[in-house]
Amino acid sequence: MQNIEAVHTFEQIKLLADSRRMEILRLLMASPATLTHLARTLKQSPARIRHHILALEAGDLIEVSEIRKTGKVTEKFYRAKGGAFLLQEIVLPKSKKPAIIFSGSHDLALEEIAEHLSRHVTILSLPVGSLDGLVNLRQGLCQIAGAHILDETGEYNTPTIRHLFPDRNVELVTLAYRTQGLMLTAGNPKGIKKISDIAHENVKFVNRNAGSGTRLWFDAELKKQKIDSTYINGYGNTVKTHSEAAVLVSQNKVDVSVGLQAAAHQHGLNFIPLFEERYDLILPRENKKTLSPLLDYLQTSTFRAGLNTLTGYNASHSGEQVVL
Repeated sequence: MQNIEAVHTFEQIKLLADSRRMEILRLLMASPATLTHLARTLKQSPARIRHHILALEAGDLIEVSEIRKTGKVTEKFYRAKGGAFLLQEIVLPKSKKPAIIFSGSHDLALEEIAEHLSRHVTILSLPVGSLDGLVNLRQGLCQIAGAHILDETGEYNTPTIRHLFPDRNVELVTLAYRTQGLMLTAGNPKGIKKISDIAHENVKFVNRNAGSGTRLWFDAELKKQKIDSTYINGYGNTVKTHSEAAVLVSQNKVDVSVGLQAAAHQHGLNFIPLFEERYDLILPRENKKTLSPLLDYLQTSTFRAGLNTLTGYNASHSGEQVVL
């Protein structure tokens, strides 16, 4: 079985931006070939094919698989270094300021941190949910992730981190404790009081994306209460952030969603608290120097004062390291 190889550098991506080199690489993924074979297949001169072969070889995308000698003729067979290639690179702004890529669960406090530090560092967000954020961190697509995954043991994040990073030296730092609950249309005209009230045909719901900490909690709660998700009108309709969900509720496009108390407060919604959770930042130790502006800011009174203005946020453990 052949492997899929990740393309990590801009130099490799630039090589593959040339359609002729991409075509040569795809042919060599299928089977080894010589310059002569490739020239005949692509209807190009061997000299032109040789130019592209040398570039692909220098870019570590192909290699010589076999050398055959027939009399005075020597033929080199080339092959691709992978059965397929995954292009995996984020294009960052060109600036004197360092750029930090965050991926994971959407958080309102992080938005304010990014704004506060914007003169010194660019924090870019890829909100994909807690679980996919950790996967992105594992794959090197971000330098720091944010998660609030409740394990069946009742513990937040640490069991999941131990499972996903058994061979990596990572740290967990608590950003904040946050209150989540039912975000409801102002005045709550549908009279929703609890989770089971959502499972009615006349109640419109918007869900969070699969893999988000909120979605994982919600699905576990449905299972616990033996509520069939097929009875929830809008269970399959999803958004990626608490703010997106709150906006839909405020616009009366849906009646209810599960989300942050702070998001509900910002949009003038009714709110019924359901649980308090610990939201952690996860980072490989080798990234600590790059992330020092963010990590240092978590220790300041300015950050704690700002956090306390967000309804439903608790700063009492912010900046503390969680033991794995």
